[in-house]
Amino acid sequence: MAFGLVSEILFGFTGLISIVNPFAIAFVFLERTETLSDDERDALAKKIAINAVCVLCVAFFVGTPILHFFGISMQALRIGGGLAVAVSGWKMLNAPDVVRSVGAVKNVDSDNAMSKAFFPLTVPLTTGPGAIATAIALNANRSHKFSEFLLSIVASLCISLLVGVVIYWTYSRANIFSRYLGIEGTKVAIRVSAFLLLCVGVQIMLTGISDFLGPLIGAHDVTSTG
Repeated sequence: MAFGLVSEILFGFTGLISIVNPFAIAFVFLERTETLSDDERDALAKKIAINAVCVLCVAFFVGTPILHFFGISMQALRIGGGLAVAVSGWKMLNAPDVVRSVGAVKNVDSDNAMSKAFFPLTVPLTTGPGAIATAIALNANRSHKFSEFLLSIVASLCISLLVGVVIYWTYSRANIFSRYLGIEGTKVAIRVSAFLLLCVGVQIMLTGISDFLGPLIGAHDVTSTG
């Protein structure tokens, strides 16, 4: 049972962390919080990490019922969420350079930044539709057997907490990463991260469109053949 729990945690964590990709999004976070002090950025990173854990837990435990209640399909979730991610990446890709030298005077606007901790910094930039869909899929076939059900609950909580810890660690140290890269290196990293964010959004949309059109095309082929 212990081996099964560890295996499930590692499988779920690996899948989610690769989709969330906090190491790349850390530079997006840095660009969005460029006017904050290190302490304020740390506090915001902690809030985003807590929000991310909550979002993942909701997706794990009540994601499927919520989608069914509102009549939202997984395809619609991917297309709509992917569009939001792609638009955000496009705006960042075309935004003017805002990276300043380390230690420069900053006009802190922490209240405004904190108001954006959930949207858009947590959803969809950190735990976007890809992460939510993955969390829902991981628990879609949850067994009704009590022991396996309990195992799945523990695994889901551990996975969410581990992802939250990695998000906080990378986001809170985004400024340190930029110091090693330098001003020009950070600009390049931000542009690359923005481009990757755009590509991720487009890929999520394409996956949703493919999942939606696939059955229709298959049914049309069967009808034509018949």
